[in-house]
Amino acid sequence: MTVQLSSPDSLMPAPYQHVAVATGTRHVHVAGQIARDSDGEPLAPGHLQGQVGHALRNAHAGLQSVGAGFEDVVRLAFYVTAWAPEKIEAFMSGVHSVAEELGLPMPMPPASLIGVDYLFEPDVLVEVEATAVID
Repeated sequence: MTVQLSSPDSLMPAPYQHVAVATGTRHVHVAGQIARDSDGEPLAPGHLQGQVGHALRNAHAGLQSVGAGFEDVVRLAFYVTAWAPEKIEAFMSGVHSVAEELGLPMPMPPASLIGVDYLFEPDVLVEVEATAVID
């Protein structure tokens, strides 16, 4: 196993692990993925939960293209437009809706959720980046 995830007892509970230790020689950086299909058509317009799921599926496809998976991820970064704490339920529902399908460990690898005013197009509600280590 190239990635070991953990959370010290002295840190607050979270839906992600606080620490990742990776051993490997190849670093994989998946660019920000959004809820668009292979033709660039929007998926789940106006629906945060659905867009989170589709963005994670696209990040997974990027990882798989080089022989990696979410078990190799050491860090996730989520960017969410017009973030407000009351959006956490829809956000986490989107994560949970695809976790088993994609092999996304729960709790997730170390992650950040960053609120932004907007992303590159008005219909994009979430973008996710993944960093992994393999070999």
